[in-house]
Amino acid sequence: MDAFFVSVEELFDPSLKGKPVVVGGKADERGVVAAASYEARKFGVHSAMPLRTAYKLCPRAVFLEGHPERYREYSSKVHTILQQFSPRVEMASVDEAYVDMSGTERLHGPPLQAAHKIHEAMQAQISLRCSIGIGRSRLVAKISSALAKPNGVLWVMPAQEQSFLAPLDVRKIPGVGKVTETRLRELGIHKVGDLATRDEAFLEEKLGKWALTLAEKARGLDAGAWFENEVGTGEGPKSISHEHTFSVDTNSAPILEGMLARLSEMVGRRLREQGLHTHTIQLKLRLHDFTTIERSHSIAGTTQLDTEIFDHIRRLFRNHWTPGVAVRLVGVQASSLCEQEGSAQMSLTEDAGRGKWKTLLSTMDGLRDKHGDSTITLANSAKARFRERTHDNPADLHGKHGKREAPE
Repeated sequence: MDAFFVSVEELFDPSLKGKPVVVGGKADERGVVAAASYEARKFGVHSAMPLRTAYKLCPRAVFLEGHPERYREYSSKVHTILQQFSPRVEMASVDEAYVDMSGTERLHGPPLQAAHKIHEAMQAQISLRCSIGIGRSRLVAKISSALAKPNGVLWVMPAQEQSFLAPLDVRKIPGVGKVTETRLRELGIHKVGDLATRDEAFLEEKLGKWALTLAEKARGLDAGAWFENEVGTGEGPKSISHEHTFSVDTNSAPILEGMLARLSEMVGRRLREQGLHTHTIQLKLRLHDFTTIERSHSIAGTTQLDTEIFDHIRRLFRNHWTPGVAVRLVGVQASSLCEQEGSAQMSLTEDAGRGKWKTLLSTMDGLRDKHGDSTITLANSAKARFRERTHDNPADLHGKHGKREAPE
């Protein structure tokens, strides 16, 4: 999708069209740019850039905190439209999808014709634009879609993959970040073609086994965990987490525990939405000096209950936070996920109490679905002023499957 967050904002406020727009927060806030309009990009503004830097580059831009719930809604609509063209659809992120069009030629015609139909459907049904890359592999389709922006189509013909990739910068390969880029350049590898022609034994010696995956990608093949499963299949999420960065560092225990309670609620709700239970709870604290503390606890049995998640998080927090030390960020993560509930040994009284909490939280979920997340909260989190961070990989993204490679 083209400038997805900004484009959705323009649907609700047409006056934004043609203006430099930055989504992610206010100009003087901590945080980073989640998305920038093409008008803002002309000034050098790009995603992941600190908001304050974006303001220095483009002070006349309109800065928006964003509406994550709208982006999820329209992401779901994108998924629905794509399913009209193929049952094999995978949302790689909130604004990006892979569609396996194999065997659909009778219905939708050859690749360019099918792409044109997708363009028309997006515009007619949700008034949004997209760019489409076509290739025999997901890697080639992904890279060509980026080069087709905005609102274009780029088809890499069969057997032309290597010649298409060869002149591109190595950073164009999915999974190559700053660290890998630096190491490749030290070896004299600047273009994808340089990587494709290097001896694999040499690459493995210098970079390890990861280099073999890189070499396959340089030849246009789907390699590595990004592309491990078929389109539209694969495993569910490995973990579910929520974080919050405070506008001002705080050393207030009530504020910190209140926010952790709110984040525990959000993680619990996402677990229930996806029918998952967690066996491991992790706390994340980033202190005022950017020191990061991550501590986890494996529980007896499993849970998806807000109250139980918060009990474990609070215990971790009290054990690993030094009173008086200012905190910049807090986070809650649930991992070791499974669909089946595993129960620890409990008394009849404890089991009955747990059943009541399940019923209560299910009712609360229904109210939140109808009236919004802030409609009803637990007492511990009532004073926590949480603003959901706008990002491209929300925990409850509809139609998302498969594994992703770990960031560098």
